[in-house]
Amino acid sequence: MSEKLLIVGGAGFIGKNLTQKAVESGFLTTVISLNLPKEDYKVFNTEYLQADVTKLDHLKKTLLNRKFDYIVNLSGYIDHSNFMSGGREIINTHFDGVQNLLQVIDWDGLKKFIQIGSSDEYGNQSAPQSEDIRESPISSYSAGKLFSTHLLQMLHKTEGFPVVILRLFLVYGPGQSKKRFLPQIIDGCFSDLGFPVSGGAQLRDFCYVDDVSRGILMALKNKDVEGEVINLASGEPISIREIIEIVRGLVGKGSPEFGKIPYRVGENMSLYADTKKANKILKWMSKTSIGDGIKKTIISQNL
Repeated sequence: MSEKLLIVGGAGFIGKNLTQKAVESGFLTTVISLNLPKEDYKVFNTEYLQADVTKLDHLKKTLLNRKFDYIVNLSGYIDHSNFMSGGREIINTHFDGVQNLLQVIDWDGLKKFIQIGSSDEYGNQSAPQSEDIRESPISSYSAGKLFSTHLLQMLHKTEGFPVVILRLFLVYGPGQSKKRFLPQIIDGCFSDLGFPVSGGAQLRDFCYVDDVSRGILMALKNKDVEGEVINLASGEPISIREIIEIVRGLVGKGSPEFGKIPYRVGENMSLYADTKKANKILKWMSKTSIGDGIKKTIISQNL
């Protein structure tokens, strides 16, 4: 009998890729999202439900009498607004959403709950960031993510809740929103007009979306990950400027105006993962080189 998987936030960029991989792996897959995707965006053989995870009553009605073997929580959104400019809502979206899910889902028979965390939880800690360092969030978004991490770890210790937190760094690939960094750079280069970017000195960790989905599915069936925080990333630092130059080289044109956008206040200039834990416990590592991944992304974006 096929096992049942619920992907919360499964209509987004990572969620759609994970849903496709899960269906191909034989999971009976259900996606719940704030808005139902258009028909041509849906993955075949997937059930789609609509609910706002921050609304407890709505979530209860949507998931009433449903049981799942596995749950992956991809809900929420990236927003670095200050606390007085919408930050409280961002914290509540992430933290309240997790608490509501915990209240609504049936814990009996649940084999694994995967919480998707963020490298932003590390804040300005020195690179490479490893899972055993004390987190130091510098935004409402990262604080909301970290509150969720600590709550779930507490539940594992005190009530045996079968959770693992997978901390993602910069995920990229086909199908990503045009509002994100790499799609914007690709469009900027194809336009062959000047477009503003930062100085590009930031070191970052880019991981291709197929590799990330593979890691998430591997964590579902791995008992050794319970209660752990695990970085899911390439572990290979690359500067933002190098990424832009790779795109420009592959596109064959582009006029980025380096330094026109200031660095974000408090921005960590060196954010890349220590991946030894993922290698050891999950037996996972990223396989897609940055050049191949960007090439696939460019081709997909311009079909």
